[in-house]
Amino acid sequence: MARTRCTDRVVGAILASWRYDISGIYPEMRKDYEHHFAECAHCSARQKFHRSLDATLAVLTSLAVFFFLFALAVLHHIKPLEHVAFKVFGLDIFDMYHMLVSAGIAGLCFSVMAFALVLMATPAPSYLGGIAAERARLIEERLPAAIKALRLR
Repeated sequence: MARTRCTDRVVGAILASWRYDISGIYPEMRKDYEHHFAECAHCSARQKFHRSLDATLAVLTSLAVFFFLFALAVLHHIKPLEHVAFKVFGLDIFDMYHMLVSAGIAGLCFSVMAFALVLMATPAPSYLGGIAAERARLIEERLPAAIKALRLR
């Protein structure tokens, strides 16, 4: 990626300023940029890098939301470290529980906001949707004819 150079510096600079995202432009303009991606190894590699970075951010923030929900569910169903809070730290059990729940709710809110910002600021939803549609098409091509006939009904 670092050793190759863009074949058209002007188009490469435009794409770099857009973070190699052409999903928001008109289809007529997109054809020229898609042609550039097809012929320029540098720009297509940078686009793949940026899309994988966007997808990674979306996955990590959604995992953070899931883990904070899981932590809140655990706190709700299991008495939180009752023995440790009372004997070792000298804390009141009620205060310890509320402190952990407050931290869990704050983390959940922060994670949901981060997830929403990632989905708004990056083209990850359309990129991931395109990958899912492509995989579904590949799976559908491998299906036997009898199952394909059932799907068309």
